[in-house]
Amino acid sequence: MKKVIIVTHSGSFHSDDVFGVATLELLCAKEGLKTEVLRSRDQKIWEKGDYVLDVGGENNSAQNKFDHHQEGGAGERENGIPYASFGLVWKKVGVQLCDSQDVADAVDKKLVQPLDAHDNGIEIITSTSKNICPYTIGNAISAFDNELFAEAVIFAKGVLAREINSLKKDIENQKLIEEAYRNASDKRVVIFDNSYNEFTVNEIMQKYPEVLYMLYLKDSLWNLKIIRKDPQKFEARKSFPSEWAGKRDEELAKITGVADAIFCHNKRFLVVAKSKEGALKLAELALNA
Repeated sequence: MKKVIIVTHSGSFHSDDVFGVATLELLCAKEGLKTEVLRSRDQKIWEKGDYVLDVGGENNSAQNKFDHHQEGGAGERENGIPYASFGLVWKKVGVQLCDSQDVADAVDKKLVQPLDAHDNGIEIITSTSKNICPYTIGNAISAFDNELFAEAVIFAKGVLAREINSLKKDIENQKLIEEAYRNASDKRVVIFDNSYNEFTVNEIMQKYPEVLYMLYLKDSLWNLKIIRKDPQKFEARKSFPSEWAGKRDEELAKITGVADAIFCHNKRFLVVAKSKEGALKLAELALNA
């Protein structure tokens, strides 16, 4: 069987080319094709590639050439995030790999665009703590030495495959989350019979400003959790009472009057009870506080 040749540049590498190669390797594996990765800055090597990315100075999707270093770059999205090679590859094959436009778009938003922005020198996050910066997927890729490109690609394939599966599940769960809201007798507390991705729940609940808490069963315990004002930030629409902070077991039960209350987080975004009835009582107390 003829191998599919994937070509990128040699020397130092970044998350952009690593994830671009990872995407193509996952696609080829899905289609039962073997791959070989060639890393070179020699034009004669480029000409051997079935796919050429992050090198060559040309963006031509029809010919599977995906570079963004040429004068003028390779275009940008409607939100202003420029395409890097990962994004160019994803734009062509993302739907094919995910079997879904919705999932491909979700991966682009969550993973591809942040990496494209970083590779193009676009700041999308800032640190609020002096001398402390967020640790990103780019930092993780940078931890691999130059000789460890193949290992970096294996790591990237694992991350990408997991994100595809996770986001596919999140999209499927959106209908269940919406249904739980519609079924809630008190729209301030939405009850789930399962735990869902917290970001997804908070993102959906932005449409419903009356929702203050979510209640869900996890590991045989009932978790009552705040809804955030903004999914990307930690500020709650309504935190739990300050006197609950850090309390647990008998002490929390005594303060709340809920016998099976077992834990409240110091930051007052989570409180846990053994029973659904106990958790609902805690919700009632928090709403009236």
